[in-house]
Amino acid sequence: MVRKIEKPTVIEAAGSKKKLIQEFFGRVNSGDEKVSIALMRSPSGWAEPGQMPEFDEYTVVLKGLLHVLSHHGMFDIRAGEAILVPKGEWVRYSTPGAEGAEYVAVCLPAFSTATVHRDE
Repeated sequence: MVRKIEKPTVIEAAGSKKKLIQEFFGRVNSGDEKVSIALMRSPSGWAEPGQMPEFDEYTVVLKGLLHVLSHHGMFDIRAGEAILVPKGEWVRYSTPGAEGAEYVAVCLPAFSTATVHRDE
């Protein structure tokens, strides 16, 4: 069945500064457990704790710069670029650039605070 999403749900974000998360599909907004799709807007200087999620996270940067730190290296993902962080990989996201970043995150299965496993 075709489903139209009228508006996203704003989700509270973890991290050092206020970050806007608008979930279109996922456990909160649409009741989906298989996938979550959210638009993220992070200010300059935002950083979140490291995490080792039980989901694959596909991220496409629309504006700005997303810095991704993992055990496999450091990656700067700019507008028009994307990154996949597979489940079970430790990762830490931040937006160090002057303009912050706007990006779309897709998680398979859907994001859950119970399965993100953030560092203490």
